Amino acid sequence: MSRIPAEADRHHAPSLLEGALHTDLTPEGCDLGYWFRAVPEGTLGGDPMGRSPDVPVPDHMRADGPLRQAVMQELAFRSMAEEKAARALSFLVAYAPDLAGMDFYASQLMDEARHAYAFRGHLLELGTPEADLTSTMEKLAGADRDAILAPLEDFGLSVLERDRDYIGGVVTLTVLVEGVLAPTAELSERKWRPFDPPAAEIERAAGIDEIRHLSVGTTIVRRHVRDHPEELNRIRELVARGVELWSRLPVQELTLRREQLYQQGMEQHRDLAGDYELWPGRRLVDTTAEERMLAAAEWASATQEARLADMGLTS
Repeated sequence: MSRIPAEADRHHAPSLLEGALHTDLTPEGCDLGYWFRAVPEGTLGGDPMGRSPDVPVPDHMRADGPLRQAVMQELAFRSMAEEKAARALSFLVAYAPDLAGMDFYASQLMDEARHAYAFRGHLLELGTPEADLTSTMEKLAGADRDAILAPLEDFGLSVLERDRDYIGGVVTLTVLVEGVLAPTAELSERKWRPFDPPAAEIERAAGIDEIRHLSVGTTIVRRHVRDHPEELNRIRELVARGVELWSRLPVQELTLRREQLYQQGMEQHRDLAGDYELWPGRRLVDTTAEERMLAAAEWASATQEARLADMGLTS
């Protein structure tokens, strides 16, 4: 019998969207022993970037153009987001009220740091000189980091660092950060499969990790609300403040800008996509930038609503 749980197996795990909606995991079940058994070999297949070493970067992705620019912008931003998540998680490790929570968030911190490493690594594979990596990422995504990630970080640190609010921090990361960004990651995995298979594999491995993060975070909050019903209104107010912040951030503008750049590149390489379907019944080459942006937004809303319901935070 395989030692790799199905939800962590790179060959058998569900998609990020399906897993985020239906997987039910606990911090006790996803302890350090689980992580060491399941992630290095099961999810990553022995590769720290989470991709097959025998799948080369295609020549067309090394040539300058809108397709290469699109993936580089995405990965630079994703790497910055994962770095900030890893740093924020250090507070959950410090403030966890039990060993199960401490161990789980220590493993999630490692996951997020690895994601940032993997996304940076693919920028190097795409031809970015290592000496220029930091400055290149700044040019690619520095403005978007300041417009989107910095306000989110300020919100999260007000909960984690200033208030030392463990459950508030779990809610913030699970609902307001990963629960909203995860669907964009799902879109990235799907759309890069025909053009940049290594990028899609890296996204797939990161997505498998995010299923675990979303599910365990949900379990922790659900238990807390069940055991401390007097906290319900406070947590709901925190979520409302976070959702209001999200509504003011230029996330859709960023997504549309990237998708428009991707669209230009896709039109140049339509033959590579062929009849590949982005979702059942819809060929990738027939989709528009606006359609893909709206799909990601709808996926984000559905994921967030499902997480809130599972946590017991809906009315």
